[in-house]
Amino acid sequence: MSLNMLLAFLAGFGVVIGSITAATNNPAMFIDIPSVIVVCGGTFVTLFISYELKTSKEALRLIGQSFKKHTDSEMSLKDEVGRIIRWGYIIQKNGLQGLENEVTEQLRKENPFLAYGVDLVVTGYTGNEIKQILSYMIDSEVERSGKPTDALKKMGGDAPAFGMMGTLIGLVIMLGNMGSDPAAIGPSMAVALITTFYGIILARLVMIPIATKIAARNNVTQFKQNLEMEGLVLLAERKSPRYIQDKINSFVSTEEQFLIDRDMNNSPSA
Repeated sequence: MSLNMLLAFLAGFGVVIGSITAATNNPAMFIDIPSVIVVCGGTFVTLFISYELKTSKEALRLIGQSFKKHTDSEMSLKDEVGRIIRWGYIIQKNGLQGLENEVTEQLRKENPFLAYGVDLVVTGYTGNEIKQILSYMIDSEVERSGKPTDALKKMGGDAPAFGMMGTLIGLVIMLGNMGSDPAAIGPSMAVALITTFYGIILARLVMIPIATKIAARNNVTQFKQNLEMEGLVLLAERKSPRYIQDKINSFVSTEEQFLIDRDMNNSPSA
């Protein structure tokens, strides 16, 4: 569970609920089940109309996944640089057989992209061939992960629209009953506007922020995979560990750069 995400989410709703309770002695007026049904029901229905079932289900799964920790966002790229440099020394000492022994079941589970790239190196592909294969793999993953994220963004756009639809339904009902009970116009208008309120909350506090977070996480993963791809290409070309250090350190900030003379013995992969 991502504590930061959970706290931010609770704080967002806390701001809204706190504002309501501070402004009125009757916060229950902001609860209206038919309005919830119109906004949430309409938003989710349009998701399944607009996208295939697989993409729709993946988009809904991402809502829950956004509250989990994202390993790539929390890890230090310095460790990845250090691992690839260490592999360069292993190849110098033991050849590709030594590198093959580094691909453990744990690595395949935690980082299948890197494990697959090592398999390509061990197989004997050239650096250019590995770069081409892994580039296709990265681009394909970007395409696959982009569709559910776009679906969440679309839900963020649909929610206010259904909120407005609910408001129009409420106004029609209110105007239809105006002649029989003019005193009910004020409460009826309040209920009608609640639907727009729900639509804005669902869009701006749930769907759009989550879609933005997922997209940012995908960018982090893509950047890390590009770093790993460049390192694997250098390993396939049998570049020296110091050349690998200087080349892939260009991917990270100066504070995260891995230096052989300073960090090699302290590397968690050593």
